[in-house]
Amino acid sequence: MGVVHVLAVLAAALLFGTTGTSQALGPEGTTPLSIGVMRMVIGGTGLAIIAFALAARHRRRTTDAAPRPRLNATALCLMVLTGACLALYQPLFFLGTGRNGVAVGTVVALGSAPILAGLLEWALTRRAPSPTWMIATALATAGVVLLGFGGEAGGSGGTDPIGLLGSVGAGASFAVIANAQRRLLDAGWDPFTVVGAMGASSAVIFAFFVPFVDLRWLGTTSGVVMALWLGLGTISIAYVMFTWGLSGLTAATAATLTLGEPLTAAVLGIVVLGERLSVLAILGLVVLAGGLALLAWGSRTPRDPKPYAVEAR
Repeated sequence: MGVVHVLAVLAAALLFGTTGTSQALGPEGTTPLSIGVMRMVIGGTGLAIIAFALAARHRRRTTDAAPRPRLNATALCLMVLTGACLALYQPLFFLGTGRNGVAVGTVVALGSAPILAGLLEWALTRRAPSPTWMIATALATAGVVLLGFGGEAGGSGGTDPIGLLGSVGAGASFAVIANAQRRLLDAGWDPFTVVGAMGASSAVIFAFFVPFVDLRWLGTTSGVVMALWLGLGTISIAYVMFTWGLSGLTAATAATLTLGEPLTAAVLGIVVLGERLSVLAILGLVVLAGGLALLAWGSRTPRDPKPYAVEAR
C-alpha cells in the first residue's frame, strides 16, 4: 500500500498547486482574506460532509475491527488544532503569494513544511527521519532555495521579507497539521474522521469572518467558479486524499511529497500565467523534482507502526 499512499499524497499536492493560479485568474476586486474566507467556508463544509460520510462507510465495513477510540480532551484538542491551523494557513499563504508571486510564494510555503514537520515529528516521536528522507528533503530544499533566489527572468531575485515570513508561517501551520493528524491516526482514529473534523473546525472559524469581508466578486461567473474550485477541488477533495495517504506514511514523508505543490504552481505560473523564471529558478525546479522522485522511490516501505515515544513512557 506504500506506493498507493504516495500517489494519493502526490495527487493532493497537484490539486494544492493550482491554488495560486486559480486566484490569479479570478475576477477583479478580490482580496487574499475574502478568497481565503470563502475557500474555507465552502471547502471546509464540503470536506466535513465528504469525510464524515466516508468515515461512516468505513465503520460499517470494519464492524469486527478494534473499537473506535473515545473522543477525549486530547483528541478533541488535536482535531480543533488542525482546523485552526488550516484557517491560519489561508491568510499566511496568500500573503506570501501576494508579496512574492505565485511560484516563489508557494515554494517557500511548502518548502519549509517538510523541514519543520520532520523536526517536529523527531521531537514528538524521538525517531530520527530515515536517511532517504534526509537526502530527498535536502535535495528538495536546495531546489526551493534556488527557485526562491532565482525569481523571474530579468528580475532582481530574492524575496520580500514580510511575504517570506507569511510563507514560512504557512509552512509551519502545515507541519503542525501533518503531525497532529499523524498522532490522531496513531491513536486509532480513521483518516476520514480526522480530516472531517479539520474541515468542520476550519469552516466554523471562518464563518465568523463572512460579514466582515467584501464578497461582491461572487456576483460574477468567474468568481463563483473560482470559489467552488478553490473550496471543493483544493480543499475538500485534496485533503481527503492527503489524509488517507498520510495513514500509510510518516508526517515528514507526506510533507516532503507535498513539495509537488510548488512544482505544480511553478509550472502553471510559466505555462498559464506567462511567468518567466531565471535559469537559476529553472535549475531549482529540476533539483526539486529529483528530490520528490527519490522520496517516492524510498517510500515504498510502510511507516514505523510504533506509537509516539512520548506516549510509551
